[in-house]
Amino acid sequence: MNLRDLRYLVAVADKRHFGRAAEACFVSQPTLSAQIKKLEGFLGVQLIERSNRRVMLTPIGDEVAQRARYILSAADDIVQVARAASDPLAGDFRLGLIPTVAPYLLPHLVPAVRESLPRLRLMLYEEQTSRCLERLRNGTLDAAVLAVPVDGGEGFAQAGLYDEPFLLAMPKGHALSKARVPSLERLSDARILLLEEGHCLRDQALEICKLVGASEEREFRATSLETLRQMVAAGAGITLLPELAALSTDGIANAGSITIERFDSPQPRRHVALLWRKGSAREPTMRALVAQVQELDVIQRLQHDDAAA
Repeated sequence: MNLRDLRYLVAVADKRHFGRAAEACFVSQPTLSAQIKKLEGFLGVQLIERSNRRVMLTPIGDEVAQRARYILSAADDIVQVARAASDPLAGDFRLGLIPTVAPYLLPHLVPAVRESLPRLRLMLYEEQTSRCLERLRNGTLDAAVLAVPVDGGEGFAQAGLYDEPFLLAMPKGHALSKARVPSLERLSDARILLLEEGHCLRDQALEICKLVGASEEREFRATSLETLRQMVAAGAGITLLPELAALSTDGIANAGSITIERFDSPQPRRHVALLWRKGSAREPTMRALVAQVQELDVIQRLQHDDAAA
């Protein structure tokens, strides 16, 4: 048994297809299939159920694949330790971001990293929270930008990036816009447009709704914050947006039809942090990335506006 064979098995487990797994491993399909058969022979168990229609792992195959992911992650960490010893701020860095952060942070972060950390190559993945945590555990992400706290995040190291208030977005002329500074209590009995299931921002907004007696507009659930803003601009209702998203109007039709208001104190907010595996060899990279985010002009303004409010 060797690491190469374990990589082949994990690729099949991920792709559920021998051809795509072989392509991902840069080998021919017969080579990959033969090596997995040798692995099955060495272990004395069947790992994969083969048929003309689909590829499935056996129960023991699934367990072996899960353990293989941790072994491969540890092996990759050995390589990263060696590389980090000579230049911790160089090489590929696999960063996950949740969809309610990525479009609003990355346009500022990527150019800054290219200028300040030119030897670091960001490889970016937009995933929901649960998927980011899964990929952190199996080693296919080095770090992830998430709204915290998160279920299952206790086993990771983390560093805060910024606090972000929620703002009220409503159609221009909406009844709530008549208040100079809306309070959360004025949302009582309101119906709020929210994201679909799976987004952590949806859960955070629901908590705010429950706190003040608001409810979800059940006839519509958006797949993205941009869809929410378009629906507000079209007069379909009101919603809660994190500040970086609320104040970005690039590419939004009828942006002038939306009124954005801050809530009075205490403002509802979310906390955004960088998470990574404890003991990661890329710790210096994590710290440099945290500092880079905190030094961004847009984040500096965010924290200044928050303090002023």
